[in-house]
Amino acid sequence: MTLIKWKPATSNLSSYMDSFFNDEFFKAPANLSQPSVNIVENENGYRLEVAAPGFSKNEFTVDVDQHVLTISGEKKSEQKEEKENYTRKEFSYSSFKRAFTLPETIDAENIVASYENGILNIALPKKVEAKKEQKKTITVA
Repeated sequence: MTLIKWKPATSNLSSYMDSFFNDEFFKAPANLSQPSVNIVENENGYRLEVAAPGFSKNEFTVDVDQHVLTISGEKKSEQKEEKENYTRKEFSYSSFKRAFTLPETIDAENIVASYENGILNIALPKKVEAKKEQKKTITVA
């Protein structure tokens, strides 16, 4: 049995154009997606967990400029095979870039990054004065 996606006929031009451009042909390939990021907060700071399997630690760039943390990765590979009658050359390229605006409470000078088991971990420590602030409830008079 074959399942066929059915779309009812419409006379509206905008819905026709929407259905045309939502076709599988116009969707971005899977290799153009951005990696998933988990953000975990604790009392000492934040931790970003970036899921980027297949990369090595020297293929990442982590920058901080004017309270914006930019994480990027670029991976290139090339294979070349030469035989008597033919030459085969294959290459692949993948990259991503994510940017996060950091709060003023982050100590940008002490940010640390590590890569293990396909996860890029970035520790964003809070400034000392930000750690001392305690939650307080204010009663309304």
